[in-house]
Amino acid sequence: MQYLTLNDGNKMPILGYGVYQVEPAEAQKCVEDAINVGYRLIDTAQAYQNEEGVGAAIKTAIAGGVKREELFITTKLWISDAGEEKALKAFDASMKKLGLDYLDLYLIHQPYGDIYGSWRAMKRLKDEGRIRSIGVSNFYADRVVDLCENSGVIPAVNQLECHPFFQREALKRVLDGYGIAFESWASFAEGQNDIFKNAVLTGIGEKYGKSAAQVILRWLIQRDIIVIPKSVKIERMRQNFDVFDFTLSPEDMAAIATLDTDKTLFFDHRDESKVKWLINWMK
Repeated sequence: MQYLTLNDGNKMPILGYGVYQVEPAEAQKCVEDAINVGYRLIDTAQAYQNEEGVGAAIKTAIAGGVKREELFITTKLWISDAGEEKALKAFDASMKKLGLDYLDLYLIHQPYGDIYGSWRAMKRLKDEGRIRSIGVSNFYADRVVDLCENSGVIPAVNQLECHPFFQREALKRVLDGYGIAFESWASFAEGQNDIFKNAVLTGIGEKYGKSAAQVILRWLIQRDIIVIPKSVKIERMRQNFDVFDFTLSPEDMAAIATLDTDKTLFFDHRDESKVKWLINWMK
């Protein structure tokens, strides 16, 4: 496994397993399968409503001989619990569901509500040793700069939509400038635009005996972007994990760069109607 050293000195696997849209009833088995395949970074969130299943899988893995310190567990704070006191309570609730004594990475899930109160709570929990690293998710460049310049605490990670059709080069340069690790969600664009049949990606894959999905993961990893692909099928988990035995050439990377549309396929975090919907989603 390849690791990134975060700006706080902690090491994070560059490839992990995400459980967004994994049904709560399936979460335990899926995470158990992922850990058995070799994944050690597991990404969940309060909003996914499957933290208990993730926690049960972690308990099984540790009972089976996997050391807790080998695992890197992420969860996220939802908008409805933004603010210092509410964030502390939400963290305790997530930890109870996960069954953990400490968390490896805690993220503010969305850049709305009292993010500064949340950030103070997270800094306190980090200082107390209950969280090893703290970060954000879905923070665009202006929100990143605002938080970094006004809070005095630089996030370790920013998790964002990133795939061949939305490559986020300008935003990545901002993150690099602050030493913030970039983590991708929707790395496969959730299958949109026939991504798995894209001629550029499949053509590159043929050269290495790899699938379009493996090419995408390798492309992200070579950009030093953390990836957390999700699948409920163990065969696909294995395929997604098998991306460290080849290297894309500069010509391959340049070809993939031509696919960028610089537009989201999912959610514009500056669209007022979308923001209002998201803020009220779990109320």
